[in-house]
Amino acid sequence: MGNNYYTFPIGVKDREVPFAPTAEAKTSQQLVGADEQDSGFFRSLEQYGISLNRPQLAAVRHNHGPALTLAGAGSGKTSVLVCRTAYLLAVRRVQPQHILLMTFSKKAADEMRGRIRSLPALNPQAANGVEARTFHSFCLQLLRGRGYRQGILGETGQKHIFFKRLMRELMLKNDYEPETLLAQLSAIKLQMINVSDLPSATTEERELKLLFTRYEQWKKDMDKLDYDDLLLEAYKLLKDDEALLAALQNRFHYVMIDEFQDTNQVQYVLVQMLADKHRNLMVVGDDDQTIYSFNGAKNDYILNFEHQYPGAVTYVLDINYRSTSTIVGLGNAIIQYNKLRKEKTLLAVKPKGVNPAYARLKSTQEEALLIVDTVANQVNAGKRAYGDFAVLFRTASSSRALTELLLTKELPFIDFGDGQLFYDQWAIKPLLAHLRLVQDRRNFDAMETLLPSLYVNREQAMAFIWNQDKQRAKKWPLIHLLEFPQLKEFQKDKIKERIKLIKSLTDLKPAAAIMQLRQAFYDQFLETSKKHEMTEHKEGLKEVLDEFESAAGIYDTIEAFLAYIDDITDKHAALQKLQKHEHNRSAISLMSIHKSKGLEFPVVFVIGASEGILPHSSALAADKHSDRTYIQTGEDSLAEALEEERRLAYVAVTRAQEELYISSPALYRGKPAELSRFIRSAFSNGEEEDADSESVLAWLCTSSTCQVWQRIITYEDSQTETRSCPLCEAPMEQGTKILPKKKK
Repeated sequence: MGNNYYTFPIGVKDREVPFAPTAEAKTSQQLVGADEQDSGFFRSLEQYGISLNRPQLAAVRHNHGPALTLAGAGSGKTSVLVCRTAYLLAVRRVQPQHILLMTFSKKAADEMRGRIRSLPALNPQAANGVEARTFHSFCLQLLRGRGYRQGILGETGQKHIFFKRLMRELMLKNDYEPETLLAQLSAIKLQMINVSDLPSATTEERELKLLFTRYEQWKKDMDKLDYDDLLLEAYKLLKDDEALLAALQNRFHYVMIDEFQDTNQVQYVLVQMLADKHRNLMVVGDDDQTIYSFNGAKNDYILNFEHQYPGAVTYVLDINYRSTSTIVGLGNAIIQYNKLRKEKTLLAVKPKGVNPAYARLKSTQEEALLIVDTVANQVNAGKRAYGDFAVLFRTASSSRALTELLLTKELPFIDFGDGQLFYDQWAIKPLLAHLRLVQDRRNFDAMETLLPSLYVNREQAMAFIWNQDKQRAKKWPLIHLLEFPQLKEFQKDKIKERIKLIKSLTDLKPAAAIMQLRQAFYDQFLETSKKHEMTEHKEGLKEVLDEFESAAGIYDTIEAFLAYIDDITDKHAALQKLQKHEHNRSAISLMSIHKSKGLEFPVVFVIGASEGILPHSSALAADKHSDRTYIQTGEDSLAEALEEERRLAYVAVTRAQEELYISSPALYRGKPAELSRFIRSAFSNGEEEDADSESVLAWLCTSSTCQVWQRIITYEDSQTETRSCPLCEAPMEQGTKILPKKKK
């Protein structure tokens, strides 16, 4: 394929490229005869440009009783929901006010309303009478109708400021990130657990309970509700007001739910309550795209739908209109290994097209260079616009090298994350502050940033340093802290040690300096502060710090590294300013796989397809650690965590319409990283590696009496045709070596 891209992943030989079976060509034009009663409806849709395939047709015609519509990636689920709504109105003569259509985003709800209104078989008045809303909008309307007048607290910044101020006031032992506090609280509330019922056995549990209690009281005092409250208050209202629930059940004869795999516990209970009388409930979703368990979404609701609603009919939308046959085929080959799923194989309408391409690079820097070159070549040749490209990643830290290269090369891109530069992350800032003090010991901003790592109150200690330095300036203003009132002797010793440590870093390379800081105190500081228990995982923190060390690795001096960070920060600020004024500029999309669900792009790059990134290290450790994503522990937890990671890989692959590039760094956090098991298993003829073992690519000695093998890391390692065994000189061949998993 050139440009360091290959038709097969490293280590795959004598295999065919997976491709999807071709879908049946028949549509409603052939499947609905002129003599059928509803033929006029489907002829009008066809004139409008909508020809439904066989499973779509069956779902649209569904009349009474519960139904589960499994909508594979790119299978036209929105068309089914819109056309079924129109069918109920035009053919079944259902009154528009008897139909409730619920989805998750305002954009999806607006699109559905617009598409229903535009269908030729309907008059606009009937279309407008259909209730098509998001869950939150529906609940808000319900509450307003019953006299709830609270304002809606939607602005994240306001919540963050509140938590920061509250933590300063309470002077807690631990420091927490507001964003993580809000995610944790949301997960608790959406499991319908009261804050008052939270445990309070440990210091941390008591602190969290206090913070959450004060947040809930603050909202009450301000007469505000947040988005989770809308769902919970609506649930309480319907539970307590039997007349209101009965009125809604009488009104909505037909209930349809979009993106059902994203439903959390409160939403699911609300749906059950509303559909309980008529039981004409159709849910549309894809269990293979359940990737929001950290937001309370549960695969169980789709998998157990027939148990909850006996006699439910299942329709499988298995024809993909989005992607080429080889892209759909790769998606099928990846997801087939999940056990907790509804059995289905997607069919393709588009031809094979360009085969997915694979790259195995040594580092994330090489990966970034290859992507930037590929994009630039296609744009410069006039084949593509920047807006045709999307880069998808599992975690933000694995996109650092690419983001910075795009900024350096000044290629247009839009970051769909939080907009925060890597070096602005809370875990990075204290380390960066220490490096800045190496360069300038009178950098007071840096001093303020590192004070919490000395276990002193930031505001009080900084005010003291300022006052003392005004009276008597010092070469090292940090030394003023030794006179800080009520300071214990061990704290004074720590301050002396820290100053000595910073002085010792002067002539070190930045990566070595960061390593020294981490080993001397910083990793231990993070461990004891227990911040990690409120973040994605302890592994996630280590990942960020290792990436910081990796970023520093290409610089010889601390000064050069800091100059680079300042330059990147300036370029990032300039880009953000530009984006405020140029909304329609064609730009590369950078986003997490989670953010990409529901979207599609002509060309997709999936980066970081290596073990430890995808699947993520936090999932691989799910049997040993409990976090907010994987609540259980043990083997079940590991299996479920890995299945969700595989679903992420599936979602990433199936975003691509025409071209798909998958790259895998061979070195991750300074250590060899195997190609992702999800890509390997797609070419393994139905054999999946055991949970307790891992397969590595290797040169294997062919002698029956010799056990020598050598690991293959990159494509270069695998490109030689023959190799002799270094021990017995017999020929070696490429294959895989099964190794036991390292115990953590």
